[in-house]
Amino acid sequence: MLQTTLRYELAPNGLNFNFYLGGLHSAYVRGRAFIATHQYVEAAAEFQKILDHRGIVGADPIGALAHLQLGRVYVLSGDKTRAKAAYQTFLALWKDSDSDVPILKRAKAEYDRL
Repeated sequence: MLQTTLRYELAPNGLNFNFYLGGLHSAYVRGRAFIATHQYVEAAAEFQKILDHRGIVGADPIGALAHLQLGRVYVLSGDKTRAKAAYQTFLALWKDSDSDVPILKRAKAEYDRL
């Protein structure tokens, strides 16, 4: 079902809030679905797409979370070097965040296990 969004995901999303939520949410969800079905190459491509289109993503949290998901994909596919780099980028982006944020705590624990 997420394949139908491919032709639209690089288009402006039309949301007009006081802050800018970017596009590519379908790529993020598709990447998560690929992880769940053990299709790691495809998952990495979806998260990399988000990182390659920062102008579309804007200030949306999926921009930072794509680094975390990419790190997880690399762990699952056995590439610890790339996994560490992706986790380090995510943790650097969130270095000033509240240390009690659950996703940050999980990311730190996952990184420590590397």
